[in-house]
Amino acid sequence: MDKGFEHLISARELLKTSVEKSNSLALSLEKSGPRLDEISQRLPSLEVAIRPIRAQRDALATVGGHINSAVVPAAAVLKVFDAIHGLEKSLSDPQYNLPVYLGVLKRLEEALKFLGDNCGTAIQWLADIVEYLEDYKVADDWFISGLKKALDSLRELESGEEKGRLDGGLLEVALNNLENEFKRLLIENTVPLPMSSPSFPGEQACIAPSPLPVAVIQKLQAILGRLIANDRLENCVSIYIDVRSSNVRASLQALNLDYLEISTSEFNDVASIEGYIAQWGKHLEFAVKHLFEAEYKLCNDVFEKMGLDVWKSCFAEIAAQAGILAFLQFGKTVTESKKDPIKLLKLLDIFASLSNLRLDFNRLFGGAPCAEIQNLTRDLIKRLVEGACEIFWELLVQVELQRHTPPPPDCSIPRVVTFITDYCNKLLGDDYKPILTQALIIERSWKHEKFKEKILINELLNLVQAIKLNLVTWSKAYGDDAVSSCLFLMNNHWHLYKHLKDTKLGGILGDSSLKEHEQYTSYYSAMFLRESWGKLPGLLSREGLILFSGGRATARNLVKQRLKAFNETFDEMYKKQANLVISDKDLREKTRQAVIQTIVPVYRSYMQNYGPLVEQDESASRYAKYTAQSLEKLFNSLFHPKSMKYGSFKTRHVSGKFNNGVLDQYKTSPTVNA
Repeated sequence: MDKGFEHLISARELLKTSVEKSNSLALSLEKSGPRLDEISQRLPSLEVAIRPIRAQRDALATVGGHINSAVVPAAAVLKVFDAIHGLEKSLSDPQYNLPVYLGVLKRLEEALKFLGDNCGTAIQWLADIVEYLEDYKVADDWFISGLKKALDSLRELESGEEKGRLDGGLLEVALNNLENEFKRLLIENTVPLPMSSPSFPGEQACIAPSPLPVAVIQKLQAILGRLIANDRLENCVSIYIDVRSSNVRASLQALNLDYLEISTSEFNDVASIEGYIAQWGKHLEFAVKHLFEAEYKLCNDVFEKMGLDVWKSCFAEIAAQAGILAFLQFGKTVTESKKDPIKLLKLLDIFASLSNLRLDFNRLFGGAPCAEIQNLTRDLIKRLVEGACEIFWELLVQVELQRHTPPPPDCSIPRVVTFITDYCNKLLGDDYKPILTQALIIERSWKHEKFKEKILINELLNLVQAIKLNLVTWSKAYGDDAVSSCLFLMNNHWHLYKHLKDTKLGGILGDSSLKEHEQYTSYYSAMFLRESWGKLPGLLSREGLILFSGGRATARNLVKQRLKAFNETFDEMYKKQANLVISDKDLREKTRQAVIQTIVPVYRSYMQNYGPLVEQDESASRYAKYTAQSLEKLFNSLFHPKSMKYGSFKTRHVSGKFNNGVLDQYKTSPTVNA
């Protein structure tokens, strides 16, 4: 009984314990549900983790070596990449320590070269290990696929446009900074030359001794070395051209070169811009010998290591942008202007300026990069030579055409005469004869003709001879008016004598020719006096005026008649000659005195002797009209030049007249006064 009870108690305790365990187990199961879900989710990754354990033993044994062979170079590449970014702080601004900056930049270039050379190899090694993992199923497909995508991205970066940005753009920024420093050095050390036009003839304008300090040039060369190594030469040249050409333009602004932009429609003839042409020669010489010469040397100094083509091209562009083309265009504009004799002188002035600068032009602008400047210069020289020679050879024809025009009604000197005498002496002067001879030689060479030494002299002598023939023709045009004809010839022969004497043209003509003009002057002066005022004294005859008793009335009538004839003839002659002109002051005074001496003494004597016969008459004023003093005063008022001279001398083509003033130009009018 007792044993049974004990069994019962034991069973109860066992049951109780079991219930408690069941309850505990149920509680544990309830808590384990979420953990089981978590384990379920981790099973795939665990499967991947233990898959190598299921791979072949040989594959597992060698995979470590393959991985190391790929990872080690890749790690080296990453180490260099990290070092590159360590250089970033040292590449902030080259201005403060250019040598250090250039040294760091060179290290950056070397590091990038290492990356460029080894990235491809590292990627290929990584690709080999991925292929190994895939072939021996050391990793699952999902893992292999991810690796392949990463490799594809690396290949695209390595082979595409981003290859040059392995540094994250650090090199480009550093090179941009270096370009900015190149530009800064140029701008801060480039200032317009302190130029000014000379105040006095022969005075030199102020010129700076050097456009850039040597230390700056050395810095520019050092910068160029690094930029060229990175294919940035074109950028440097562009910056240099922009800065230096702007500086030359600024230097030229002080000279007021607005006239270079003038067009043929803005002026009537060359004489109206004569002052500009004179300035042009001085300004061109200044620009070539100082500004462009300095730029030429500086281009050579800065870019000499780059080769001849680079610095020559650079200089050519600077010269073109700075304004050399505008100088040449102005010369071309002058050649396109209206044709006239003054234009010949101006064309020769321009040709002389270019001739004086020929050696400088050949040296500065002689290379292939300056082809445009060379072509424009050759074209301008061709236009100058052809234009000057054309006008020169036409002079004789135009003077001959004047022969058929009427002479000046005031018997003065036709402007063609005064112009040609002065013009020929100018052409024979030291300023124009050598350059005109040079132009004629060039023209003959173009035509394959031989130049003769006396061709210039002979042509000018022909002009003088043509003037002489014109004078003969014009004198005959006065017809029966011998007085005007003589006065005209006297005027012009004296002009030729006086304006050819002691001149180069007069020396060529010779003393005999000049003496001939002087003799003609005397001859026609005497003829003028005889045909005009020389007739008056004969009207004051004393015949029949011997006073005797009872003959006073007869004498009075004779005096009245003779004074009346004298007065009428004098008035008519004075009225006609009041409009006549003797151009030369000395000749004018000499002629007046000859007239006065011919008439006034005779008139004074006559009036002293016979004037009282009529002075007491009621009509005395009709006969005693003049006194000796009033006659002398009237004679002294004769022959004064008028404010407006007669005649002109303008040029034309074959169908027009060649007239002249100081402002000569082509005209097409059918008739022009001489």
